[in-house]
Amino acid sequence: MTTEPEDAGRIVAVSISDRKGIKKWNVDAVTLMVEHGLENDAHAGNWHRQVSLLGMESIRKIQAKGLDVAAGDFAENITTEGICLYKLPVGTRFRMGDSAVVEVTQIGKTCHHHCAIYHQVGDCVMPKEGIFVRVLEGGVIRPGDRITLI
Repeated sequence: MTTEPEDAGRIVAVSISDRKGIKKWNVDAVTLMVEHGLENDAHAGNWHRQVSLLGMESIRKIQAKGLDVAAGDFAENITTEGICLYKLPVGTRFRMGDSAVVEVTQIGKTCHHHCAIYHQVGDCVMPKEGIFVRVLEGGVIRPGDRITLI
C-alpha cells in the first residue's frame, strides 16, 4: 500500500544576495543545485546550511510588533506559507516545485551578534524559527510553487 505525499504549503518568495550578512533581494526564480544550494547566492556551498527558509507566519510576528519587514529581510533564501518549518524534524525531506528535493539539516541558529531587527524590536525570529536544508535533487523554484512533504 502506498500513500500520497502530504501537501504542506507553498513558496511565497525566493531571495538571494551576493554576500553574507545582508538582507536578500527577491527574484522571480532560483535554481537549486545538488549539494550546493541556490545558484548565485552567497550562502551556497558544500555544507549543511546550503539554503535557509523562514515562514511568512514568523515574519508576521515581527510585523505585528510594528516593524516594516518583508520576505528576504531576515536573509532567508525561501519564504514559505502554510507549513510550520521549525517543527519539522531534522532529516525531513520535502519537494519544492516540480523537481527540487531538500532535507532539513538544522532548526534555528545561534545569533552571535544581534541583527538590526533584534535591536529595533527586541526579538528576531530567524534564530528560533528559521531552518536550513541541503539540496538532494535540483530544480528551478519560484513563488507560488507547492511544498510537499515526502
